Amino acid sequence: MLAKYGGTPVRTKAWVPTFISSEEFDEKEKEYLLNVLQKKRVFRFYSKGLDDSESVKLEKLYGERTNSRYALAVNAGTSALVSALVGAGIGPGDEVIVPGYTFIATAAAVLIARAVPVIVEIDDTLTMDPAAFEAAITPHTKAVIPVHMRGIPCQMDEIMRIARKYHLLVIEDVAQANGGSYKGTALGGIGDAGCFSFQQYKVVTSGEGGMMVTNNPSIHARASIYHDCAMRFWGVDNPGSVDSFPGENYRMSEIQAALGLAQSSRIDEVINKLRKAKRSIVEALRSIEGIQLQRVPDPEGDVSYKLAFYLPDNETASTFSELLVAEGIPNGTIHNNGFADRHIYANWDYILAKRGASGTDTPWTCSSYKGNVHYSKDMCPETLKLLGRAISISLHQNMTEEDCWDAVEAIRKVAGHM
Repeated sequence: MLAKYGGTPVRTKAWVPTFISSEEFDEKEKEYLLNVLQKKRVFRFYSKGLDDSESVKLEKLYGERTNSRYALAVNAGTSALVSALVGAGIGPGDEVIVPGYTFIATAAAVLIARAVPVIVEIDDTLTMDPAAFEAAITPHTKAVIPVHMRGIPCQMDEIMRIARKYHLLVIEDVAQANGGSYKGTALGGIGDAGCFSFQQYKVVTSGEGGMMVTNNPSIHARASIYHDCAMRFWGVDNPGSVDSFPGENYRMSEIQAALGLAQSSRIDEVINKLRKAKRSIVEALRSIEGIQLQRVPDPEGDVSYKLAFYLPDNETASTFSELLVAEGIPNGTIHNNGFADRHIYANWDYILAKRGASGTDTPWTCSSYKGNVHYSKDMCPETLKLLGRAISISLHQNMTEEDCWDAVEAIRKVAGHM
């Protein structure tokens, strides 16, 4: 009998911890942070010890991981996206294609760069639908931002082929897939630029923080200038072929960098554990009738901290979710904000309303923009349909065989009664 109707639940213990990153905090983080304090040098560009900067070390690590010539440490994942867009020359009059399922920062970064986001459908990978991407291209399109959502790599072969066909720039949003790969290539190192986040919900954290990587010297030089309005004054080596222009202050502190370094040193170990746990669950679920597993473009590159599957319709998914919770397995759906509102385009109020920081001058109304993009809450029906019938379960690197088995048994039990 199902637990909701008086039966014994499959699991009575708490489910996995909320965070992957901070659960790993140990003596290494303390050592790296204390080293910064002992040096009494928390500002990256302080003239003494530039070569010993923790930010430089973190940039080198991500450059090597993604096989990128250049890396730029910044204070947030959003800052990385904005810096990459400005670095790529994206600005007023341009359109940038983004998926309808991603953290709102992806689209907000486009607006901050003074360009216009064009929102397109996802498919059963819960990442950008390549066909929808191609269909949305206009003469104003300059770039696309594929988002490797919840650790799942996008269909990068198709996206890159389309982008190259139309001479578009590709800026990968790797905020939710640090450490993932696609057909053997690290995510972030496939497109023209890659952007990472080190916020606490991510696989690697420095509290806040981000990283942009690229093999394009112009993108790196312009992004460096934009990330720091005083970049030319710090005495660092920055390509002189790019004229200076006004920027922001997106600098990463040495404290953030030290924490990010300690965390990043164990990323492969953590992801290997996640992959092992997800693989065992997925294999067991393949034989269960009534559920459809999320399609993963490259299972070997999946970061594997989320398990997602589909039910036939919204109502079935909502009921299945409630029964699964009663069996001791918390899960997320569009019905319980488990697919968080801030990640679904229909809830991006200021974007749908074309409301900018200025009431009189926005990326949509500036004289440079000749397009006419339209938004509505129902503009991506397939995205809403997929999310409406999807269920997501959080996984963790410290999961035991018992934990994995509990998840499988609870799903099997509920599916058997639906």
